[in-house]
Amino acid sequence: MKTLHYTIAIDAPKETVWNTMLGHEGYKAWADEFAHGSGSDYEGSWEKGQRIRFLAGKEGSKEGMSSMIADNRPYEFVSIKHLGYIKDGVEDTQSAEVKAWAPAFENYSFSEKNGKTEVKVDVEEISQMMEEFMDDVWPKALAKLKDICEHPLH
Repeated sequence: MKTLHYTIAIDAPKETVWNTMLGHEGYKAWADEFAHGSGSDYEGSWEKGQRIRFLAGKEGSKEGMSSMIADNRPYEFVSIKHLGYIKDGVEDTQSAEVKAWAPAFENYSFSEKNGKTEVKVDVEEISQMMEEFMDDVWPKALAKLKDICEHPLH
């Protein structure tokens, strides 16, 4: 499986970036880039060993990923282990389609120097068709994260 890499420098402390990236409101804002404006959210916990569901779409037709948090070192690193798809609100972790790629990891690393935080994202590609989508959307999502970290709405 190929790993895709994305990086951005954000003019904010790593605690601000971490809390914005993983907090509910911040997550919904930057991750909406993946849902093309139809709404992104998560259900569950970012704590190590906990289940988490990444969802997009309108109520009743939620789709996304069924996952667990493989590792969480606050303000430094979080690893998401994707276990399957969610289609129309139903989890699929057992189909041949899912077993062809699962598990797949998505890792976020945070490092700070002189008040600027570098965020590195490493995503295991679950299908070649997704690479073009990821290469288009991740830079936009990270630019949105940068904007909301550097220019809070408060």
